[in-house]
Amino acid sequence: MLNKYKNATHKLILLDYDGTLVNFSPLPEEAVPSQKILNLLLKLVKQPKSKIVIITGRSHEDIDRFLGHIPLDIIAEHGAMIKENGIWKKLIASNTLWKESFVPLFNRFTLTCSGSFVVEKHFSLTWHYRNAEPKLGYAHSRDLISILEDHIQHYNLKILDGNKVVEILDKEIGKGNAVKQLVEKGNYDYILSIGDDKTDEEMFDMLLLNNNAHTVKVGEGNTVAKHRVNNVDDVISLLEEILQ
Repeated sequence: MLNKYKNATHKLILLDYDGTLVNFSPLPEEAVPSQKILNLLLKLVKQPKSKIVIITGRSHEDIDRFLGHIPLDIIAEHGAMIKENGIWKKLIASNTLWKESFVPLFNRFTLTCSGSFVVEKHFSLTWHYRNAEPKLGYAHSRDLISILEDHIQHYNLKILDGNKVVEILDKEIGKGNAVKQLVEKGNYDYILSIGDDKTDEEMFDMLLLNNNAHTVKVGEGNTVAKHRVNNVDDVISLLEEILQ
């Protein structure tokens, strides 16, 4: 992987944020990137003929607050928004009126599960249970998913059963679709894609048959990625090796 990076002439590096570049925090706004990560990203964007893209489920306002000062591209909300050359734009034209029908349900689950909370983004609705008692949070998440499965088909939505989050969003939104558009626009002879969550599997799956792609799963769990590392520290070490 490292040798191919050094010999490549047109590189694309796709990096998830939470659980990949930063460890999870009790509250999303507390997951601030370390100075080491910021320095690594700055070095990466200065590499010749390299395109660095952060691809995250966070809202574009959130991720821009953390990384907006670095001259890299960002894909937010699982592929619904993209920042290129410093300008944000929508990648899809999704009707979000459906959220009005689901906000009361999500709020009800928040009231019955201490420590959980709801995050409403432009294109999605998310129920976080990272701070809840583990068994209670998981049990409630299964109940929520069961209820959602009975209703989302009327709205052309899908469920993301993520790392202690349950999220619903338009079926057309996904990291796989966003990465497909990026790859089709560039003649890349080296692609490195790193992520930790189930949402990143769409990205790995899209790159599965690409001989120039090196996909890396962070942490445990089933994956279609070609490689695996244990944690955020391993991701940092891998990026440092790439830059040597």
